[in-house]
Amino acid sequence: MLIRNILLGLILFGGICGCSSPAKQTSPLTPSSLAHRSSPKNVIIMIADGGGFNHYKSADYYNCGRSPCQPYEDFPVRLAMSTYPYGGSYNANLTWRSFNYVDKGATDSAAAATAMATGVKTHNKTLGLDTNDHPVLNLSERAKQLGKAAGVITTVFFDDATPAGFVIHNGARGNLTRIADDMVNNNSVDCIMGAGHPFYDSDGRPLQEPNYRYISEETWAALKNGSAGGSANPWTLVQTRAEFQALATGKAPNRVFGLIQVYDTTQQKRSGDAFADPYQVPFTQTVPTLAEMTNAALNVLDNDPNGFFIMIEGGAVDWAAHANESGRLIEEMDDFNKSIEAVIRWIDTNSSWNETLVIITADHETGHLTGPNSGQMPESPAINDIISNGPGKLPAMEWHSKNHTNSLVPFFAKGRGAEQFTETIDGNDPLRGPYIDNTDIANTIFTLWDGK
Repeated sequence: MLIRNILLGLILFGGICGCSSPAKQTSPLTPSSLAHRSSPKNVIIMIADGGGFNHYKSADYYNCGRSPCQPYEDFPVRLAMSTYPYGGSYNANLTWRSFNYVDKGATDSAAAATAMATGVKTHNKTLGLDTNDHPVLNLSERAKQLGKAAGVITTVFFDDATPAGFVIHNGARGNLTRIADDMVNNNSVDCIMGAGHPFYDSDGRPLQEPNYRYISEETWAALKNGSAGGSANPWTLVQTRAEFQALATGKAPNRVFGLIQVYDTTQQKRSGDAFADPYQVPFTQTVPTLAEMTNAALNVLDNDPNGFFIMIEGGAVDWAAHANESGRLIEEMDDFNKSIEAVIRWIDTNSSWNETLVIITADHETGHLTGPNSGQMPESPAINDIISNGPGKLPAMEWHSKNHTNSLVPFFAKGRGAEQFTETIDGNDPLRGPYIDNTDIANTIFTLWDGK
């Protein structure tokens, strides 16, 4: 607490300026003063891909008419987080002086996932490698070294950049079938769930001809016949929504690959008016929700008495934001929020906050989402808040980009070791307050684990 107060005092009274945060290039296993702290048995990282402050707030307004209103928004650790890639920076003052400042220097999901998973900054499009193309230890691999289980789940294709960045090492995020092969044959995870099924379209309807964009025919055949993963550690394949639901309770296999029967996303790419208000277009009923996937994954991973690590991604928040689909953005944020509720229920029922650490954040902001009438004015920018129109109604908001931005994103933490993130503060933003960097996630967890 003393260290935290000193840091916050320096921030508030000028000891740490809100100017520019230089790029970090740190080792994930650097010893620190935190090494004596007790170690969390379970670590759960939840990422709303592309979810900035206003993305979170839009779901609050739609559901509650006010913000904050989600249980995690009352977590004891509430900070902001910078996301820039290697060679970049975040300048808090310029963010609020120039409306278009955040439209430059943004990370992609590959570099962001690498930073969060390894504690090392890297170039965009790079997964699990440093800037010299050397593999860097990630949280899944470290969990396995410690005898824990590990997994990744997502609402987009399973080998997309965020889940892949927590599992494998590849210099090009677009090498999808190679990445899929590596994920399936990698022994650093015990649970993988996501879309990318070669035999179904975006509405969950069977294809006349398979599409092997996300997984090779050979790897799919191995998963289907039970040989994937090898005889010593084979994958159990689940596909239907009923199978995901059944996996949430009772005895679970030690290793599960969940390939949802849909092509690219669980819901966001379904047919119908993509710009309709939330829930006006019927959902695809044959695919699981992220909460159902979460329940299933937790039931698999908690087989390990030593605990587990899992990354849970609301991946299509980003897809909706890229397309500036306000209604589907809220649907995806709601799906993500319900998965958080599932995690909290699991902790209250099967674990405790004394042994489990939960982190909720985003890899970057997408869409430069603001309130109405924002933009660069003649003399200064107008950066207005989104406006609540009451529960069940779209808030008043506007998009200014179809790409990622370099904006800060929310960061929430609760549970074993959560307070340590207040000791990694990098700067103070005039609006968002104290912020950490995305590399602080892995570096802090590594230190907590190594201090066991």
